[in-house]
Amino acid sequence: MFNLILFGPPGAGKGTQAIKIAEKNNWVHVSTGDILRMEVKQETTLGLKVKAVMEAGHLVSDELLIEIMESVFRKHSSAGGFVLDGFPRTLNQAKALDKMLETLRQKVSLVLSLDVNETELVNRLLKRAQEQGRKDDTEDVVRNRLVQYHQHTRPLIDYYKGQKLFKEAFGEGSVDDIFLTLCNVIEGKE
Repeated sequence: MFNLILFGPPGAGKGTQAIKIAEKNNWVHVSTGDILRMEVKQETTLGLKVKAVMEAGHLVSDELLIEIMESVFRKHSSAGGFVLDGFPRTLNQAKALDKMLETLRQKVSLVLSLDVNETELVNRLLKRAQEQGRKDDTEDVVRNRLVQYHQHTRPLIDYYKGQKLFKEAFGEGSVDDIFLTLCNVIEGKE
């Protein structure tokens, strides 16, 4: 089983690419945000826990996120692979994910990060905010989100580099060009 973690700052296009990678390889695309919303909508046991946490205005705990991830992996145990989009976000989550995968006799296969110039990211995010009518996404807010991303992601990058699992891919150009680059890295051609 191939377990890919796809990293990228806000605006890098990781969601779009994660879906394309999963479809091409017949893997399961795992977006924690999508899963949380689905669990809540379906009113599963996990969904009810998540709903209570969110309604109280709290963030979903790492323990609950890992429980949800394990549920997804068990549910799709015959899948050829997984593309994790937006998870893990912290070093604690990464370590917990490793432990969870170990109990399932699996491991992270590759951590791939989309490398996009900050000016390009800011332009993409401001354009997206304008298209979606999000007036609160000013340039200062967008730049702060990028600073936060880099602060939280740096320890993860170091963690996965230490395991020799981390690679970067150029994340600028057309969606198809970026996709081809990512596929080449995944297949070991780059």
